Amino acid sequence: MNTRQAQFERNKEVLKKYIPETAVEQIAFWIVEFDFKLKIKKERSTRLGDYTSPRDGNNHLITVNFNLNQYAFLITLVHEVAHLVTFNEYKNKVAPHGVEWKKNFQLLMQPFMTTDVFPVDVLYAVRKYLQNPAAASCSDSTLLRALKLYDKDEGKIFLEHLPYNCVFLYNSERVFEKGEKIRTRFRCREVTTGTIYLFNALTEVEIFEKSTLNEVSRQNNV
Repeated sequence: MNTRQAQFERNKEVLKKYIPETAVEQIAFWIVEFDFKLKIKKERSTRLGDYTSPRDGNNHLITVNFNLNQYAFLITLVHEVAHLVTFNEYKNKVAPHGVEWKKNFQLLMQPFMTTDVFPVDVLYAVRKYLQNPAAASCSDSTLLRALKLYDKDEGKIFLEHLPYNCVFLYNSERVFEKGEKIRTRFRCREVTTGTIYLFNALTEVEIFEKSTLNEVSRQNNV
């Protein structure tokens, strides 16, 4: 087995943990063909993945958050590969999410647009999203709702599903109370500071235990 084939096989073994098995060979091939390094990162609240072009003798670098479900991981990964392909074609002469990137993303997603890869509900949402893909897949409410159904973290729900005045946990550490809706966002008050923040209706949050809330309030009043 030559070096290229050995790398291909190693890539397949790693990818099986993160994406649908029917997509593994194509992605493993791309890693070798496009010569990029894939790094699995801890959860980042500001991004699902990113792409860094070659510099200082290093390869293309793509990172993806480890905690995405297999369908979200695949979409995010292809999103970043589209950046790589666009960079190879145009370098930095085009907009990051311009028409060139959109076209490459649409083309690269085609091998996966089948029920062998995605469940029917996710496939429908992806097709709709790809008509005019945005900079972040999570900005598409239809796709985000479809993907959420396959998340393993059952402790988190969308803010829009909580009743008004419900207390919730954001980013596993900050406590808020849900307020009125203003267009697509909710006014939420941070319990410890009283500061008002606007949250997207599809923000993922955790329901806060009442006993813990009492402790936070006690400490805040000391």
